[in-house]
Amino acid sequence: MRKLLILSTATVEDELIQKISAADWEVYWAQDASQARVLLTEQSFRVGLALLFSCEPERSIQWVVDLMLARQKMQWVIALPRPFVDRRLLSGLIAERCYDYHTLPIDIQRLTVTLGHAYGMAEVIENNLRQQREAETQYGLIGNSPAMQTLFRGIQKAAEVDVPVLITGEVGTGKEQAARAIHENSARAAAPFITVNCEALTADLTQSELFGHEKGAFAGAGERRIGQIEVANGGTLFLDEVDTLGLEAQANLLRLLEEKKIRRLGGAKPIPANVRVIAATHSNIEQALREGRFREDLFYRLNVLHLRAPTLRERRGDVELLARYFFNKFSAEVKTVAKGFNRDALEVISRYDWPGNVRELMNRVRRGVLLTEGPYISPSDMELERRSLGRGFVTLDEARMAADREVIQATLLRTRFNIARAAQELSVSRMTLYRLMEKYDIRRDNL
Repeated sequence: MRKLLILSTATVEDELIQKISAADWEVYWAQDASQARVLLTEQSFRVGLALLFSCEPERSIQWVVDLMLARQKMQWVIALPRPFVDRRLLSGLIAERCYDYHTLPIDIQRLTVTLGHAYGMAEVIENNLRQQREAETQYGLIGNSPAMQTLFRGIQKAAEVDVPVLITGEVGTGKEQAARAIHENSARAAAPFITVNCEALTADLTQSELFGHEKGAFAGAGERRIGQIEVANGGTLFLDEVDTLGLEAQANLLRLLEEKKIRRLGGAKPIPANVRVIAATHSNIEQALREGRFREDLFYRLNVLHLRAPTLRERRGDVELLARYFFNKFSAEVKTVAKGFNRDALEVISRYDWPGNVRELMNRVRRGVLLTEGPYISPSDMELERRSLGRGFVTLDEARMAADREVIQATLLRTRFNIARAAQELSVSRMTLYRLMEKYDIRRDNL
């Protein structure tokens, strides 16, 4: 049953409560702030009704006003004498916080209809917020920018097919999380997901770590070792910074992709290896190809599907969203007085260049939660104040170009790349839209 909270400084007539209850409402009544707070703690209300009477001065109804302002997620209806509407305090409250208002005497039929509509509006808003949260979080990644929507679609496609994937992107952009999302949404989800940081492996250890070795294969090999490829059998092997592998290991990896078999170091017998390879790099792998540091045939084997994890500079609209997400996460883990970010912090967060991308943002928010001594995190709590000066700030032209690019991308995605319709929505000619797409390097294949 729908629950209604009535706030009133005077006694509410039983007849009014009975008539509202008859319209399928469970009615609760509070005559002062303490009663209201207890009810708000114990019950869940979507709609509230404030009843004000002509004999009341403003100071006696201030608690009603304060509660209405504090409970912003509720839909409020207020009933009051006609002269009260012109009071400065109440006219602002009606304009800013009320779904509707009624003047006394109450028309009960009209009031119950209004309360029903207010409840319906509360449901619509709640559903919209839930859908927005779902849209902002997909595959364990936070963001609703066009760049992230492109990545989400890429993850979905990669999860549906069992082929190698190459993920590129700067340090801290979430390449491993994207790889894990592909695995967890694929047919291999029940099998292992094994991560190997190729950059951390020395040339001597690479073969043994990936492919394993037999007892006596080299000095010190006192027993057989199972490599990470065998550990990942049936599942997914994620090779981070794959371009740092030596040429010998690259040759063996190519053989795995072509034959689905491996040989342990010092072993003569080929071993079947049912493993999917997802590789990642933050470097310019094309340059490594040109310089002969990476095999061209291996590159084409790995690059069957290519995903790019966008930088925070390409998804500035997601930065504040991510910051709030990390704040909620870390503030729940530690004891802190912080309630959020102050205005300066939000401005610096939005304008900083974030060379370390999501990883840097996460660490700075964690630092802010731990170091702040006030109710709101400041730039200095995150040690961003000094760093954000200069290069971290974008010019007005850069901000406009980034905004233009994001709006055009979003419109093209929404219209399924229908140029005529997108141009109409953007209020530009098709030729102008084509020129803007060329200027911002927007193509169907990178959306």
